[in-house]
Amino acid sequence: MKNPNDGFLKGRIRSIKFAVKGMWLLITTEDSIKAQLTFAIVATILGFCFHISATEWMIQCLVIGLVLVAEALNTTIEEVADFIHPDYHEKIGFIKDIAAGAPTFAAITSLIIAGIIYLPKIIAIL
Repeated sequence: MKNPNDGFLKGRIRSIKFAVKGMWLLITTEDSIKAQLTFAIVATILGFCFHISATEWMIQCLVIGLVLVAEALNTTIEEVADFIHPDYHEKIGFIKDIAAGAPTFAAITSLIIAGIIYLPKIIAIL
């Protein structure tokens, strides 16, 4: 919550503290984020092993961020929906299913990009 007595710098520092807290909550409580972080670590290790280019690193980092953001937003939507209507409701289920589609699109995109980056390198080794 915004404190009207905070100056610009103090307000930004408070915002960063909330953001870091949110990231920590996601990492420590959400299995989907833990799974995606595991994939991100594997992709990073592969990047070092295969000596990917700077452009490939940028694209890989961008896609990792895309997947993590999509997972975080999906979790947020699900949490809000559960808060508003904790019991099963067909419309809430529909909303949550649609929200789950976002990280699925992001994950599929990341797999395609991983294939573009790594398949030629793997084929070259074989």
